[in-house]
Amino acid sequence: MLGRYDRGSPGGEAKVEYGDGTMRVIKPGNFVRCAVTGEEIPLDALRYWSVERQEAYASPDSAMQRLKAVGLAK
Repeated sequence: MLGRYDRGSPGGEAKVEYGDGTMRVIKPGNFVRCAVTGEEIPLDALRYWSVERQEAYASPDSAMQRLKAVGLAK
């Protein structure tokens, strides 16, 4: 995961490239935004994302909402 020196400046939004089970920080920061709710997700707490859409989700419910919106879940 990220070390304390990899987090960037306080309060900054990170730019992340999402992979299968991994993520790569492109632009350092402390958080990313949920693609569904818009809430800030601390990088240390980020657990859910889509590799295909390169989006982060705050919770499993947010991820399911997105899947339903794009027609991949009922």
